[in-house]
Amino acid sequence: MDKIEVRGARTHNLKNINLVIPRDKLIVVTGLSGSGKSSLAFDTLYAEGQRRYVESLSAYARQFLSLMEKPDVDHIEGLSPAISIEQKSTSHNPRSTVGTITEIHDYLRLLYARVGEPRCPDHDVPLAAQTVSQMVDNVLSQPEGQRLMLLAPIIKERKGEHNKTLENLAGQGYIRARIDGEVCDLSDPPKLELQKKHTIEVVIDRFKVRDDLSTRLAESFETALELSGGTAIVANMDDPKAEELLFSANFACPICGYSMRELEPRLFSFNNPAGACPTCDGLGVQQYFDPERVIQNPELSLAGGAIRGWDRRNFYYFQMLKSLAEHYEFDVEAPWGTLNSSVQKVVLYGSGKENIEFKYMNDRGDTSVRRHPFEGVLHNMERRYKETESSAVREELAKFISNRPCTSCEGTRLKREARHVFVENTPLPTISDMSIGHAMDFFNNLKLSGQRAQIAEKVLKEIGDRLKFLVNVGLNYLTLSRSAETLSGGEAQRIRLASQIGAGLVGVMYVLDEPSIGLHQRDNERLLGTLIHLRNLGNTVIVVEHDEDAIRAADHVIDIGPGAGVHGGQVVAEGKLEDIMAVPESLTGQFMSGKRKIEVPKQRVPANPEKVLKLSGARGNNLKDVTLTLPVGLFTCITGVSGSGKSTLINDTLFPIAQRQLNGATIAEPAPYRDVQGLEHFDKVIGYRPEPHRSYAAF
Repeated sequence: MDKIEVRGARTHNLKNINLVIPRDKLIVVTGLSGSGKSSLAFDTLYAEGQRRYVESLSAYARQFLSLMEKPDVDHIEGLSPAISIEQKSTSHNPRSTVGTITEIHDYLRLLYARVGEPRCPDHDVPLAAQTVSQMVDNVLSQPEGQRLMLLAPIIKERKGEHNKTLENLAGQGYIRARIDGEVCDLSDPPKLELQKKHTIEVVIDRFKVRDDLSTRLAESFETALELSGGTAIVANMDDPKAEELLFSANFACPICGYSMRELEPRLFSFNNPAGACPTCDGLGVQQYFDPERVIQNPELSLAGGAIRGWDRRNFYYFQMLKSLAEHYEFDVEAPWGTLNSSVQKVVLYGSGKENIEFKYMNDRGDTSVRRHPFEGVLHNMERRYKETESSAVREELAKFISNRPCTSCEGTRLKREARHVFVENTPLPTISDMSIGHAMDFFNNLKLSGQRAQIAEKVLKEIGDRLKFLVNVGLNYLTLSRSAETLSGGEAQRIRLASQIGAGLVGVMYVLDEPSIGLHQRDNERLLGTLIHLRNLGNTVIVVEHDEDAIRAADHVIDIGPGAGVHGGQVVAEGKLEDIMAVPESLTGQFMSGKRKIEVPKQRVPANPEKVLKLSGARGNNLKDVTLTLPVGLFTCITGVSGSGKSTLINDTLFPIAQRQLNGATIAEPAPYRDVQGLEHFDKVIGYRPEPHRSYAAF
């Protein structure tokens, strides 16, 4: 069967329409907003295709899948299994990134676990795991006749008397140990000081270097490695100052002994405790009480409300501030901005260990005096936020919280060990922070040799293919570390589209919702090439679209109209583009043929040079110290290629600034900037960001 036949479709505002749609073609459904395009494509064709597929499964399998409502249609014939790729947020999980949802990060984890080179974080030298035979060969390469002893490190720089450890070693039959550099008899060990750090190394064997020691040394090394957990030391008995040989069955630094176990893919996963940064739990950000949010108006005094909840209206906390002012000799009535920086630091962060005399007065007027350190406003808020069981208190305190990159992992989400494994001198976080286009260039130019090249061959192919698919749908500007919850609906849709191309399915009906939205004309050609490639695989691709290039590239166009709502729901024209252009009633055809066009205004409203909104020093994401000047009272368009920084400049910087200054919003957090001028020309700001409105769970 080479066609999809629809008879009597009445879903939503569709007026009993009949259609014959060619299979294995690129079909564009176009028309006015609200005319019924989505009702035909999603609520009729896709819904019925999905419903029939689910109904073909067993009753047991169906209970795990949501069965879509049967569309109001008399008959549909020739449907394939359907996949909907829509404009909806990919994930609201803060742990999801572009790398994880495209599975590229999974292949990167595998690559680094198999061919990565671990290095010491402090000395930047490769960590080498050695076999017992390599250790034996190293010892036998020393000068013949040299007296050496083999040690197993048990305790390294740890406080305590360690009596039980020494008793256990003696009980296991060991005779000697080197304790803090001195070799002692375990039958009469020295008394160790409780508060000092000690190092204990068990003497496993003592020998002179000669050729026939191989078997004995191998057994001794195995004993030492088992006892110590993978490390062994060979020391010179004749010259205590001679450099010792450090051996490790794990990955160990020869300088400091830093070691790590065998590389595994989970070490590079920030969603696994084995690889996640312990400070931020793999989120890459930390929450903290932000001084800039706590002090919203530095022109106010402490008594007048510079710190909300600590002014004269809150008797308890204001008493503390007055006692603090008396101790440090500052005025609570002085504007916050005029106070000495050291005083501001004490108020916000506390007095440390310095005791301060605080006077407290109860409801009856009785005064008590207590001496204790001042914890600081920020620490007080943090403690109350953690301890309170009141949702109202927690909600109020949350207004003063901001996010910042994790101080331990610097926003990379990974443990220290994972951040210091390299492939061709490049760690995993560096690749994750590259744009997808740069990452593709990196892997195209990556040259591995020998066994490493054989091991990585298939993994590199998978990574390269997925990066290529993302570039082809116009997403070369995204980074793999970009959080999925920050993606627009159009970006999320194109990621799903790239994943489908990678899947290589044949005989499927794909239904897409305006994939070109938010995409610059420069990238449109690649997107259309991707849709055509999907069709050429042997699939039917149905696209709801307004874009002129998409309509011209289509094999079959369906124009729904003539108006919107109750005035739409009819097939105005269908067929090839020439057929659409030949129908006078088709608005799409009239615009495509040039009979109608959007006229450029002949007269422009002049700008008032005295009324401008100026944003200086915008540095969010990829913005490079941008200065933006907008005329007040005019219709202004911000444009540029996809990923150039338009949304960062307006949605992530200017809009939150205006929200905070005009609407009094406390949660809005703008991207970094230097200064803003001209907001006094406005009384409020209203933001509109079109969010995906559908909730299908097909893909």
